[in-house]
Amino acid sequence: MNRALRRGAPIALASVTALLLAGCAGDPAEPEPTASEEAAACLEVDAGEQSDAVEVEGEFGATATASFETPLEAEELQRTLDIEGDGDVTAPGDEVSVVVTAFKGSTGDQVFSQPTSLTIGDGSLYEGFLAGVDCVPIGSRVVTVAPAASVYGEQGNESIGVEPGETLVIVTDVQDVVEAEDLPTPSEWTENVPEVEFDGDGVPTVTIPDTEPPADYQLKVLEEGDGDTVEAGQVVSLHYQGLNWATKEIFDQSFGNADPARFGTGDVIPGFGGALVGQKVGTKLIVTIPPALGYGEEESANGLGGQTLVFVVDILEVRDN
Repeated sequence: MNRALRRGAPIALASVTALLLAGCAGDPAEPEPTASEEAAACLEVDAGEQSDAVEVEGEFGATATASFETPLEAEELQRTLDIEGDGDVTAPGDEVSVVVTAFKGSTGDQVFSQPTSLTIGDGSLYEGFLAGVDCVPIGSRVVTVAPAASVYGEQGNESIGVEPGETLVIVTDVQDVVEAEDLPTPSEWTENVPEVEFDGDGVPTVTIPDTEPPADYQLKVLEEGDGDTVEAGQVVSLHYQGLNWATKEIFDQSFGNADPARFGTGDVIPGFGGALVGQKVGTKLIVTIPPALGYGEEESANGLGGQTLVFVVDILEVRDN
């Protein structure tokens, strides 16, 4: 299962996945995620003139192109099955592998196109992206016209060039239901650990040493919490800062935002998810993630492929899906 920039922008953890989750870093005042108690029911999303009018080309499971009249401004969520699959219908709790391609309604320009995996019914997805995977047959190509209120709202998403109030056209190729992966377990980090200092607002400054990056997946607890222990599959609220060991530069963080980030342990790059499991709420930690457990060994669209990553994490809350 591919979890690399799944999400062309430096929204770190799940690349595309992070762009699809309500409550992720970079959007201080986002729409509320779908409530978990309502997630068991299928979304009531009908086809409409706008979604029916989108013409999609490209091989299923690869980057799609979409043609539509611009500017496109939608007031309601619409969904059209461009290709109706013949597999089982997706259901709450399913983790599905997809290729998501998003376009600006204002210009038709592509925002991103990446493979990822999404969990249905955990209340974490923006409604505009949930519509592409919710209660549809495996093998479907779904065209969604998503008004701003169902994605990034009046704040937009500056990191990927989505303006405030922007309508998105989203093409989702629903490929398969996937089995959850076992998350890796880091070893204790004892040598060449970066120095971490927190300011009065709790924002860290990380000093990475002038050494070769660690080859192994390692973690050091900076401050141990006394709350509930994070288990695999749970949703964790946290603040994080991600740095590239080679450049020593921050590429993404939620520290300083009014709201924390929120991720399922399986919805992020494996090295990040594995660092959370077994830790207690209230814990602050630093983890080094080799390329194989981050964005892979090869170059990636977000510039983090082949790079050793460092994350400082402050775990704030944990809950079941």
